Amino acid sequence: MSGTVLITGATAGIGAAAARRFTRNGWKVVATGRRQERLEALVAELGADKVHASAFDMRDAAAIDNAVAALPDGFRDIDVLINNAGLALGTGPAQDADLAQWRQMIDTNITGLITITHRLLPILIERKGAILNISSTAATYPYRGGNAYGGTKAFVSQFSLGLRSDLHGTGVRVTSIEPGMVETEFTVVRTGGDQAASDILYGGADPMTAEDIAETLHWVATQPAHLNVNRIELMPVSQSFAGFQVARGG
Repeated sequence: MSGTVLITGATAGIGAAAARRFTRNGWKVVATGRRQERLEALVAELGADKVHASAFDMRDAAAIDNAVAALPDGFRDIDVLINNAGLALGTGPAQDADLAQWRQMIDTNITGLITITHRLLPILIERKGAILNISSTAATYPYRGGNAYGGTKAFVSQFSLGLRSDLHGTGVRVTSIEPGMVETEFTVVRTGGDQAASDILYGGADPMTAEDIAETLHWVATQPAHLNVNRIELMPVSQSFAGFQVARGG
């Protein structure tokens, strides 16, 4: 099975790995992201016949609409939407958080995701396609400093269930992919460029890789048309569930 997949946030990490995995199996890829130079590098690597680059910010609704409208003929028939673009910002507790960072996460992880999904729904319904939303284990399991990020991912998981219900009878499949620890640029972005913090977090943990998640995405997308994978939660073996916190005294 192959077709055309639109991948948001394809400039690095899971998105770029997914672009490589899908093209390797004969798919055409619409790769989107903010960083034009990285998208151009991906096209140069994988081939202009296989990848169409579309640079825009997920927070810009008009840019999303224009990008979809401008897709060339060979890339217009989207069979799979992978909503991968998203970010976490800040690691502190809510009382110390930067409100602007909360808003940026909401605008990207929620508003951008629903905007591009809404824009592509007519195409996906026509083609009986699939929507694969990248959520997180943070949607289910809270942790200190997760606050707004975890809230945005909880929205993604619940939105996926809502889409699944609303799209009943259309043939469109919807899946929420919920990874735990994956070593990408995620923590570098979250900490404002602190590579040392990222190295400490992942050091010795044998975390999942972007390629692991890309393989999962490809597997879900290539299941038979009559089979829907509702949700997949993944963690590295080294990661499990934390205990409850208890504050004593005072």
